[in-house]
Amino acid sequence: MNRKPLQAKKRALRVLRSFKTAAAAGLFCTAFSGCTTLTQPIDGVPANRLPPQFFAEPKNDLVPVDISLLSLEPPRDYQLAGGDILGVYIEGVLPFNPPNAPPEPPPVNFPDAQSTLPPSIGYPIAVQDDGTLALPLLEPLKVEGLTLEQVREAIRDAYIDSEILRPEKARPIVTIIKERTYDVIVVREDTAGRGGGGDEIRGITDQSASGGLVKLRAYQNDILHALVETGGLPGLTAKNEVKILRASKADQRKRAQFVQQFYAQQQAARLDPCACPPELPEDPSILRIPLRVKPGVVPNITAKDIELMDGDIVYIESRETEVYYTGGLLGGGEFPLPRDYDLDVVGAMALAGQGLAATSGGQRGGGLTGGAQGVGGVPPGLVYILRKTPCNGQVAIEVDLAKALNDPRQRPLIQAGDTIILQYKCEEELLNFGLGTFFTFGIRELLRN
Repeated sequence: MNRKPLQAKKRALRVLRSFKTAAAAGLFCTAFSGCTTLTQPIDGVPANRLPPQFFAEPKNDLVPVDISLLSLEPPRDYQLAGGDILGVYIEGVLPFNPPNAPPEPPPVNFPDAQSTLPPSIGYPIAVQDDGTLALPLLEPLKVEGLTLEQVREAIRDAYIDSEILRPEKARPIVTIIKERTYDVIVVREDTAGRGGGGDEIRGITDQSASGGLVKLRAYQNDILHALVETGGLPGLTAKNEVKILRASKADQRKRAQFVQQFYAQQQAARLDPCACPPELPEDPSILRIPLRVKPGVVPNITAKDIELMDGDIVYIESRETEVYYTGGLLGGGEFPLPRDYDLDVVGAMALAGQGLAATSGGQRGGGLTGGAQGVGGVPPGLVYILRKTPCNGQVAIEVDLAKALNDPRQRPLIQAGDTIILQYKCEEELLNFGLGTFFTFGIRELLRN
């Protein structure tokens, strides 16, 4: 009569011993092989205690620059300079007309297809580089900075003062046949400059530079027209700025001296093992014009800054290096950062394919958690952001995902070069192992007994 209760008691003891054995094995394996917080410790600083100098600069509040600041304001009347080609007709002088012969009609010149000028009248005469106009029977006439109406008056007065023409016969005709142009080089490393295409590298399009020579008409020789001629404003794969490299010999010498001085400082720093090698500073000979600024800030852009001359280089630089990396339970990966908005650690994990509620640890490795994944284990709750500091240093930012979900201040922004490491807490690995052990060994033992 007492045999059945005794057998039930023995079965219960065997199940309890199985659980004890599984728990002991879990504790042993977690402590010595599976718990990455013990075997691979990272000395991190909690996100809410991070010093301000280690925070990434926010971008959400930046606003686009008024693009009209990148364009020259043309004068009300066209002003002449070297390179302009004028149509000039002076009755009796240009062309020469023999006495008592009927005057020849002035020739009519039609502009090319790309020009916006109306048809012109007169014989073509170019304004020289020194701003003078060579006319028959006269000394070179200074016309730089004058309008067409002023040039007509100057020609008329010159022929009257030289007693070549009588006042009633001095009626010159001056028109513009061709406006002066400026040859500018535009180098772009964004897809907008090349119309897309290319090989996929780092998740974005291959940024091999494309360039071309652009001819800009007078009073359109500015940054905006150079960009419009080559595809528009920089695309998302380019930095939010435009670099201008002047073609003058003085500027070229300044850039060469800057590079030489920088590398001389680096060589001197290497002689001292405790010295911090200097970072490359801003080159003062290169003009950088931002395309996004903080609200209420008007960039100090002058007409001289945006005016382009022959040989100047407009450079749109790729932001190919603006990426972050992932590791640990996230798996190895490299992902581009957004250009115009902020990305915090939670968003970066989502882009990498791991959200706060994901449980992919069993799929990507990282401890004794595989048995719990099929039944809904505890997701990993610890993230480290490895951020580079000057002098080849590093700071590890510790983020508790449970706190980050409820407090935005616990979600630091990601910046270029960061590495995100996702790990289980030790107690999470232990709990997942216990769940996995129960559903694999415990239930089997119960069913067997």
